[in-house]
Amino acid sequence: MNANNIQELKAIVGSQWVATEKEDLICYGYDATPGFFNLPEAVVQPGSKEEVAAILKLANREKFPVYTRGSGTNLSAGSVPAQGGVVLSTARMNKIFAIDPENWTAVVEPGVIVSELNAAVEKYGLIYPPDPGTVTTASIGGTVAENSGGLRGLKYGVTKHYVTGVEVALADGSVVEYGGGNVKAPGYDMVMLFTGSEGTLGVLTKITVRLVPAPVTRRSMIATFADLAGAGRSIAEIISNKIIPATLEIMDNYTIRTVESFAKLGLPVEAEAIILAEVDGDADTVEADAVKMEKILRENGGEVRVANSAQERDQIWAARRAALPSLAKLRPSTFCEDATVPRDKVPDMVRIVTEIAARNKVEIGTFGHAGDGNLHPTIVTDLRDAAEMERVYAAMDEIFKTALRLGGTLSGEHGIGLGKLKYMPDQFGAEGMAVMRSIKLALDPNNILNPGKLVGEVH
Repeated sequence: MNANNIQELKAIVGSQWVATEKEDLICYGYDATPGFFNLPEAVVQPGSKEEVAAILKLANREKFPVYTRGSGTNLSAGSVPAQGGVVLSTARMNKIFAIDPENWTAVVEPGVIVSELNAAVEKYGLIYPPDPGTVTTASIGGTVAENSGGLRGLKYGVTKHYVTGVEVALADGSVVEYGGGNVKAPGYDMVMLFTGSEGTLGVLTKITVRLVPAPVTRRSMIATFADLAGAGRSIAEIISNKIIPATLEIMDNYTIRTVESFAKLGLPVEAEAIILAEVDGDADTVEADAVKMEKILRENGGEVRVANSAQERDQIWAARRAALPSLAKLRPSTFCEDATVPRDKVPDMVRIVTEIAARNKVEIGTFGHAGDGNLHPTIVTDLRDAAEMERVYAAMDEIFKTALRLGGTLSGEHGIGLGKLKYMPDQFGAEGMAVMRSIKLALDPNNILNPGKLVGEVH
């Protein structure tokens, strides 16, 4: 980039929306992923699709990289400006254009926060189901780019199940729109192509999402297990008995002890595993499913406590919400991964991760979404300790290779970014990577959009 480029950016969005001072740039040089940092040359905050398009047209002409950034909460270094250039922040693009309570849809800009959308649709008796852990800070655009999941993934699915339309500014500055409020649209499924593309194919400027009716009733419970096998059988039997919990979470012993140490919620620190579950829907179905689920948990050795009030329910879920913050307090650096396996392999994966931690002499707490196999092995460490970091990265290698060996995948919701890029050929092979790189080059021939991410370098 050069001084003229900066002046052109200021002409597009206004001088007050372009930052070049080092103190400002530092704030955009990293996301929530430890170990990745690089200064951008400028940060620009457009306020409209026209401004986004003009920025990309300039970048494509001058061939400087553009890194789209929402709230910066992602955990795979996906928004780190690894090659300098411009960070394009969508923070100003935070309008809810429309809510259609009859057709259960909403149209939003990418900077809208997930919890703010849910607050806006709540009065219509609707919810937007994707529920990432950073729901109060994560932007819709970021969750679409990462195809985020969350606690409600088992019953309600992940972000891709709720995105029905996108407006996208492409690398050359043209703006296209696909899908919308209808159930089906002709042609290639371009909406799904951009969902989960991590900012490598275009910049989302408008998103249409599907809403669903809010459940009338909910019932939550927590089950304590002395062994992982009982917890594993419970997960399998709950699903095989045609019970689809809204949420089905698991925490290992290391995580239980850590959460209890910091949050003082009365968790049994001697337990090998805890399952936290919730069913929702109409009152009769919830009551019947809750009774069956409690019976399954008890028959497999679980000590069960059912929430009998909103306060008790909140206390149960406070334990799960506290998992990552509690682990993060242990050491200066926290790597929260999201290796995902078939749900019948969850106990095997939790056990193997514990063995990996012991073998590599690192500290790992595992928690996550047992219902869809999306686990979060969380390594607490110190980036400044080179010897320890060698063991940490060795443990990561084992974790992801184990997930693939068990029939799983590299990411359930956090994305690939830079953090897991080296494992992508292990999952997709050379041919699979070549196909994805060809799509990248077709839409972004000058490789200006989040270069080096998701599919690596392209030429």
